[in-house]
Amino acid sequence: MTLSSSPRSSDRPDPRVLRCVRQAALAGVALVLVWPAARGHSEWIGWLPLWLVGMPLVAWWSLHRFRLPLPGLLTRTARRRRGPQARRRGRPLPRPARPDLRHVSRSQTV
Repeated sequence: MTLSSSPRSSDRPDPRVLRCVRQAALAGVALVLVWPAARGHSEWIGWLPLWLVGMPLVAWWSLHRFRLPLPGLLTRTARRRRGPQARRRGRPLPRPARPDLRHVSRSQTV
């Protein structure tokens, strides 16, 4: 299925499941915005905004079979460079060793 084609009736999610997931996502967003404790961390499940907002939104997106929101997004970013392939530079010449000044007394010259 291409991004520009319209979804068939078999590709559409069940409206009852879609409604439940949408309500869970919106309730999670409202909870995180209104209740400061929902922005924290739980020892059992980890970072709460991930579970209250992120996972319901991913479930909502997965019900639509992970379609991209903008159809032209892939065509703009897939451009290739024109021109020859990049070449590796030659190895740099080894630099001469610097004298170790940690063990030289002040009276000695370097």
